[in-house]
Amino acid sequence: MNNFESHIEGALPVVVEFYANWCEPCKLMIPVMQEVKEIAGERAIILKIDIDQSAELSRQYGIYSVPAVAIFKEGNIIWHKNGITPAHEILEHLLLELR
Repeated sequence: MNNFESHIEGALPVVVEFYANWCEPCKLMIPVMQEVKEIAGERAIILKIDIDQSAELSRQYGIYSVPAVAIFKEGNIIWHKNGITPAHEILEHLLLELR
């Protein structure tokens, strides 16, 4: 099992931002993901995956455009959205998993 799989199969929900360094909209997600991390704290894991460095992983999870955010729980994607996504929308779906 690779490191990514070990994270997403754990008990904590995992918020994954798929991005690319050349992606201008991805840069707008930096403060969004910082806010998500600050609010979620220790209750969730926050990961960033560069689709160019992890192309096979991105394809495996159907990520073909960036930015994209996915929430995993116990190895499964429970929510996914492409495009710039506000923190409150990510947190709304994350907090449902924390109840």
